Amino acid sequence: MSTQGVAGAKTMLWVIPDFNIGSGGHLNIFRTIYNLEPKGYVSTILIVGGTTHVDAKAAKKDIVEHFFPVRAEVIMDGDVLPSTEYVVATGWQTAYHVNRLPAPSKKVYFAQDFEPLFYPAGSEYVFSENTYHFGFYGIAAGQWLADKLSSEYAMQAKSVGFGVDERYKAHRRREPEIKRVFFYARPPTARRAFELGLVVLDLVHKRLPHVQFVLAGWDTENYRIPFPHLSCGTVGLDDLPDLYSQCDVALVLSLTNLSLLPLELMACRCAVVSNRGANVEWLLNDDIAILADLTPDSLADAVCRALTDDAYRVEMMDRAEQFASTQNWDDVAVAFEAGLVAAREAV
Repeated sequence: MSTQGVAGAKTMLWVIPDFNIGSGGHLNIFRTIYNLEPKGYVSTILIVGGTTHVDAKAAKKDIVEHFFPVRAEVIMDGDVLPSTEYVVATGWQTAYHVNRLPAPSKKVYFAQDFEPLFYPAGSEYVFSENTYHFGFYGIAAGQWLADKLSSEYAMQAKSVGFGVDERYKAHRRREPEIKRVFFYARPPTARRAFELGLVVLDLVHKRLPHVQFVLAGWDTENYRIPFPHLSCGTVGLDDLPDLYSQCDVALVLSLTNLSLLPLELMACRCAVVSNRGANVEWLLNDDIAILADLTPDSLADAVCRALTDDAYRVEMMDRAEQFASTQNWDDVAVAFEAGLVAAREAV
């Protein structure tokens, strides 16, 4: 890869893998690019590792129409790269591309999860883990991940949090007399514990057979699920707030880093049940969520308590909604910019 031109201040080259509409990781990347633009950052997005898009123009069109209306130029692997102040790796595969680029740029690692845990012990685990030794400055999603990169890999790193879009606020609950449980069901994403979640919900169904279950995140029509449920498949961003708002309780399991889903559910006044662990408790606590040990019985007990103790659930939802209302993307962009400033001084 070659570069041309002189790098100006606040110029950025984001190296990303190809994307599909609905990718949560890419949503956060494009949101960050979009929110940095008013602060004077000029970005270029480089797609590496092959693409399903016909060309860069088609990829830009998908970003603008389905994610955020960024002004950033999109280029493809093999194009001449602009010289930029920062080059940003956005996943372990992209880190290898960034590592090969000329040294003058400040190399930043936007880490959204501890990616070695996406794989069993093997080559991909090692390839992923090795990228944390490349010497990049880390900007991590959440304090748990920032601490992990610092303490275990000696990376300099800062954390950024999550925000909540306005679209998730002020939706009306219909049919409040019906108790519903939402489950983020995504079988291909092992870290979201699809099978464990089904065992939990089956226990809940046996104890509270009148409760309805709503599954979304993936097409589960061809899976054998042993309790009545509504399978919504992949739901568009604009339809998620209303879906969340029609449920009393959500079961959200995270075996690696927490996603922003719990905040979005809280904003919709849906009580969150999740598992304990430092990877979760950097954001959630017992005041705003129901945290349980990672066993079927403990999680089922937590879901059932939320469904049967209305006063407990409502009081917690009040606190959770208030907390979610304080989390906004403007603050996240400010924290991300602070990470860039730190990277400028440190790398």
